[in-house]
Amino acid sequence: MKKLLICLMTFVWCLGLSAQQPRPEYPRPQFERQDWVNLNGQWSYTFDFVGSGMERQLFKSQGFKDQITVPFCPESKLSGVGYTDFINNIWYQRTIQMPAEWAGQNVLLNFQAVYYNSEVFIDGELAGRHFGGSTGFSIDVTKFVADGKSHSLVVHAYSDTRTLKQSAGKQNVRLNQFECMYTRTTGIWQTVWMEPVNPNALQSAQVVTDIDQKQVVIRPHFFQSSNATLTVTLKDAGKVVAKQTAPANDASTLVLPVKNMKLWAPGAPYLYDLTYEVKDAQGNVLDKVDSYVGMRKIHIEGNKTYINNEPFYQRLVLDQGFYPEGIWTAPSDAALKHDIELSMQAGFNGARLHQKVFEERFHYWADKLGYITWGEAPSWGMNCNDPEVARNFTNEWSEEIVRDRNHPSIVTWTPMNEEFWPDRVQFPRFVTDLYNLTKQLDPTRPFHDVSGGAHVKTDIYTTHNYEQDPAKLKDIIYKDGKWFAGPHDPIDLYWTNVGYNRPTDVNVYKYLTYTQPTMPYILDEFGGIKWVKGQDTSTGNSNQSWGYGEPPHSLEEFYARLEGQVDALMSISDNVWGYCYTQLTDVEQEQNGIYFYDRSSKFDMNRIKAIFSKKPVGSK
Repeated sequence: MKKLLICLMTFVWCLGLSAQQPRPEYPRPQFERQDWVNLNGQWSYTFDFVGSGMERQLFKSQGFKDQITVPFCPESKLSGVGYTDFINNIWYQRTIQMPAEWAGQNVLLNFQAVYYNSEVFIDGELAGRHFGGSTGFSIDVTKFVADGKSHSLVVHAYSDTRTLKQSAGKQNVRLNQFECMYTRTTGIWQTVWMEPVNPNALQSAQVVTDIDQKQVVIRPHFFQSSNATLTVTLKDAGKVVAKQTAPANDASTLVLPVKNMKLWAPGAPYLYDLTYEVKDAQGNVLDKVDSYVGMRKIHIEGNKTYINNEPFYQRLVLDQGFYPEGIWTAPSDAALKHDIELSMQAGFNGARLHQKVFEERFHYWADKLGYITWGEAPSWGMNCNDPEVARNFTNEWSEEIVRDRNHPSIVTWTPMNEEFWPDRVQFPRFVTDLYNLTKQLDPTRPFHDVSGGAHVKTDIYTTHNYEQDPAKLKDIIYKDGKWFAGPHDPIDLYWTNVGYNRPTDVNVYKYLTYTQPTMPYILDEFGGIKWVKGQDTSTGNSNQSWGYGEPPHSLEEFYARLEGQVDALMSISDNVWGYCYTQLTDVEQEQNGIYFYDRSSKFDMNRIKAIFSKKPVGSK
């Protein structure tokens, strides 16, 4: 280990990277190998506004004139660029060199995320492509590199958020920010890194925890089948709990019994250490991967959600994952952890991760801290009635699920948000395909098709409502023994004649009223109460900020409105089993967060926590 650390330190020094390398932490914490090289830092770059880069053979570049700090996008301040107009094409370049110790192994070049489509070249040769801007990809570059030699790495990223073909999330499709649309993210926005792997190494593993039968089920996937073996070891605080060995091929399934099981639960997480070792016939270790697992179960019974077989009321906050200096990219690993801590300090037990695929490191900290999340995709910006869009999105959605399905903190999959005006053919086909695909890739979690929009095939029913008056909010959601999904949702009327957007088999009425829900109903967007630093407390004037409804005229009015809304939901908790408050922090011009955009406190957090800590009797 000491020799390896010295080698890596020398390699970093030779590359001229400073001790202040951005985002130096290991980017894939649930599948960790010891030997790797972080490629974050200074790269050269050039914009290609008219898209002529291929004709100008920029892929052969040995270096561009300008400098950018990776992994921060060129729109961000942390990148050193700060260019916020539209960027359809950007080219990056840097030199890479393989450590001598990697001889005889395959070399993987890993990108955690590049927005939106990307092409990767080494010494002018195309090494690989990736479609989609939110998930990572790996390219085996073994045949393009030689031990001890330097190579020119060039990355071309393409994005056009105004085509309606790509998932953009809250990236602004206009020049300047407006309402709840913010600064765009283009190009490399997460860590770039290299690692050596044995040709017979483990490529991935699906881990399923079965707390009812007290076991962990593992389905491994290898780069290639071989006569090697895979040994999986489960440890509790360093003590071996279970160990199983199987042939190193994709047909193997390993089942590890877990005696005296310790559960992972929100607010009380427990994680077991998990180690994978691929060994040859002589017992030599070809590949070793460190991981962890949380014994956790989530399921639905009737109109309630259960975690570890007990009813669990979700008190969620909307988290959009934007940062003043880094936009989509957190300035540090500590910043990811801090956002979760801020949310928990405000009384929430989890978050709906909104219109963005969050970094793997965020899910790691959620696992460590016992914080539940809903995994979402940046569905805004795409035409969901377009079959080409469905193809683009489905591929990236499947990559997100496979990347994150082993995290115990994720309790719900939500691919889309507020699709209000779908067609009658392609959209229901699209949503049904997403439902079926998700269940095939991960049958262990509820699927929530469209947050607050047109429900086609879903395990959870949701609506969004920003009525500011608590009494009116309650009556809109539930009154006189009936639930009301509208009139806030305009598609309810649209779908009346085709039978979608309903949680039961009863007829759809004008505003979709129903009396006997057969799935959990969650108000997964409400509140959004605007409060701005320096706000005029006599008029409620909030200058140029954006939020929902008339802002309060005083802090006391803010607290009263907030508590009134939460109390209204508590009073109908037998019928509304959870909520999501908008939102955790201000984001640019939208200033309705519990915290300011810089994460400083807006309010008396003891009062805020007391409000959001309220929960129904008998729930966890």
